[in-house]
Amino acid sequence: MNRFIGEITEIVPKVTTTTTNQVVDKLFCENSSHQGIVVTEREIPIALITRTNFYQKLGSLYGYNLYMGRTVKLLMNRNILCVDYYSSIIDVSEKAMKRSEEQLYDYIIVTKEDKLFGVVSIRTLLITLANIQSQIASYLNPLTGLPGNHIINEKMQEALNHKEFTVLYIDIDNFKSYNDIYGFSRGDEIIQQTASILKRYINDFIGHIGGDDFLAIIYHHRYREICEQIIKDFDDCKRGFYTEKHLSQGYIMSENRAGSLEKLPLVSLSIAVISNHFYNYSSVEEIVAHATEIKKRCKKTVSSCYIDNFTALSYQLLSE
Repeated sequence: MNRFIGEITEIVPKVTTTTTNQVVDKLFCENSSHQGIVVTEREIPIALITRTNFYQKLGSLYGYNLYMGRTVKLLMNRNILCVDYYSSIIDVSEKAMKRSEEQLYDYIIVTKEDKLFGVVSIRTLLITLANIQSQIASYLNPLTGLPGNHIINEKMQEALNHKEFTVLYIDIDNFKSYNDIYGFSRGDEIIQQTASILKRYINDFIGHIGGDDFLAIIYHHRYREICEQIIKDFDDCKRGFYTEKHLSQGYIMSENRAGSLEKLPLVSLSIAVISNHFYNYSSVEEIVAHATEIKKRCKKTVSSCYIDNFTALSYQLLSE
């Protein structure tokens, strides 16, 4: 998913500032598909000569006599977009599209260890970007537009490389009983509202595992206020999804698996918090195992709550 710009480069001719325009003309004639030639100094790219600009200048009045016998310094453009091999294709595309109209279709020059590696044409960039976006779209949850399990796994693996990270495993409690009484359409609205609330307070990553489960990652340990705000907004928001009767009595009557009616609490939010502030995790599986255990503890509380791995460990030690 996270492809590098260096993976889609092509090789084009390169010259130095002492190269004459006669040589450049010959190179363009020999390589009809190439739309530019890179100018380098000690293998470091410093400018670009585009085919269009080169022949426009030569075709002007006295252009041939004025430029042909001289060096490329007169016709090269030093205002180039130069990026590292390991730059994200998405990030590079944003930079490329912000260029002036005159340079919008110029090659993007790619370096590796500061030396020329190759170039990327706008055509190649746009085709690759479209493929990436199509692939990303296939991994998004259709209800919330949030990344699904494939991207969630990638992001959790990346989190292990961060100095600080916190994973929030978020679950809507008593959601099935709500669906049974109010219907799937209203249930979908709760899921969408929950996603909107998460977006207000989390900037790093939010994923939709499926159903009423979400997973978020923040690259710091300041999660307490975030969890409290999410829970407050959720509890305020859920009032709009119940009748006055259900709100006033604080429960709904729904059939259990045995077919008997029972009182079930209103929906609430459980947030299992896994932070490497208290414990060093070595694998995604270890994070998931801890999050699952903590979520079970959260669900024993009728109201919305969050529990972090430090608190959960304290409970465990006290109970032993």
